[in-house]
Amino acid sequence: MAALEKLKAAQERIREQIRTVVVGQDDVVEQLLVSILAGGHCILEGVPGLAKTLLVSTLAKSLSLDFGRIQFTPDLMPADITGTDVIYEDRQTGTREFRFIEGPIFTNLLLADEINRTPPKTQAALLQGMQEKNISAGTKHYQLPRPFFVLATQNPIEQEGTYPLPEAQLDRFLMKIIVQYPTRDEERQIYKTVTGEEQSEPEATLTGEEVLELQHLVRRVPISDFLVDYTMDLIRATRRDSEDAPEFINRWVLWGAGPRGGQSLILAAKARAALYGRPEVSVEDLQAVAKAVLRHRIVLSYNAESEGQTPDTVIEKLIAETPLHQSTAGKDGQFEHILKS
Repeated sequence: MAALEKLKAAQERIREQIRTVVVGQDDVVEQLLVSILAGGHCILEGVPGLAKTLLVSTLAKSLSLDFGRIQFTPDLMPADITGTDVIYEDRQTGTREFRFIEGPIFTNLLLADEINRTPPKTQAALLQGMQEKNISAGTKHYQLPRPFFVLATQNPIEQEGTYPLPEAQLDRFLMKIIVQYPTRDEERQIYKTVTGEEQSEPEATLTGEEVLELQHLVRRVPISDFLVDYTMDLIRATRRDSEDAPEFINRWVLWGAGPRGGQSLILAAKARAALYGRPEVSVEDLQAVAKAVLRHRIVLSYNAESEGQTPDTVIEKLIAETPLHQSTAGKDGQFEHILKS
């Protein structure tokens, strides 16, 4: 409980530091913190000029993490990301040897800017580092720093000359976060703040070691069997032709979420509960993170697109129609306790 209270206070300070630099985007900040605490990577999708890069770099500074940025282009090679072996000659002895020069992936928080603008070969090199926490160069493997997070950005407008990530690679991202336009009041404040003479600098709130400790804490947050079953009901209901799928899923969805989607949903819900200092996961936590966790894990059919449906609207309808079975909660009163929380 003491660690959870510390985390709750820390996230409030982090939000305050980010607000000194970035106006608005509170939901995006919460989802980024959830992703980091859950130890996952995420995709940020939004039109240019919404301060995605500024937001990520500010978050890195407030967490005392090394920050790196890669601008993906069609001519980028895997070695440009991971690093490469170069020949080093000792001028005194004349001996030569290969030495590995680290690439920009060797950092704590990596912003992969416009990840869909680089060929699949280069995307695969980054995704290997994301999954394995190490990279290969020649016959050797090199461990990446801990903690390690990748925040990839995509532009939803321009699709010419891009290499969209296939579903199997999208599934390796914990969350897909949509960055929206600011409100009218927020946009007015942006104009006044950014065009002024002085720009604020965020202060460090946590260290990398503390982030690792908090990740272990998140894993220890309990979740009831009732909520595990509820999560499973949600995930299985996204699969077309499944006996658990409602009629609208069979009409609108081509492919649903796999077991990794359920694992990600529970981890993200645990991180959200810990973020607010709660000692257990609630239904609200699962439903709050469901869109960000599942929107890139379901593939809609032509029928859905023709009827104006989006992954978010399908997930909203799925949550509304997935029942909470009180009988699965057992006889210990967990059901009422969780709903009250």
